[in-house]
Amino acid sequence: MSSSMPEIYRLEKATRYVPNSCLPVLVYRSCLPSPLDEASATKAVEENQWLYGGVFESYFAHHFHSVTHECYAVVSGKSRLLLGRGPQESQEEHGGLEVELEAGDAIVLPVLSLIFDSVVNQDLTSLYPAGAPRYDNNFCKASEEETKEKARAAKGVPVPASDPIFGADGPLIKIWQNAANEAGSNF
Repeated sequence: MSSSMPEIYRLEKATRYVPNSCLPVLVYRSCLPSPLDEASATKAVEENQWLYGGVFESYFAHHFHSVTHECYAVVSGKSRLLLGRGPQESQEEHGGLEVELEAGDAIVLPVLSLIFDSVVNQDLTSLYPAGAPRYDNNFCKASEEETKEKARAAKGVPVPASDPIFGADGPLIKIWQNAANEAGSNF
């Protein structure tokens, strides 16, 4: 298991269909326990107060959650995730980025961050902060006003009390609290 700091990706620019967040996406490389499987990854992250949500081989619908943050632990294969823009939006105009992950990596998506999985060759275990409401799926088809309303409502989603990889003293808390303070947000 790695003990290094996560990679930090900022996707603050809202689009018509994707609010995005002032909180950055965090990618932890080679951070999951060995031997790696769904049970060991789930156990390691659940010890840090993030709870099991399911396993996905792929998720080909662009979506974001407006009520909770999410952690994906890659337990097998490789994954390429498109973050930050909807399917109708061009990269030139709306930005976004692609992140490649492999078995042993984890990604933490703050509330409102769009994800689209473009590789089939993996198993992702999803986990959510303890006490968070059941996730909702927003599929980037809402009106601009509804998307803005989701963003307003998401401001009440708190920074988790624990980093899913490193626990209560992990870097997520400080990174996200600093980002929220810089943005003047109460997430």
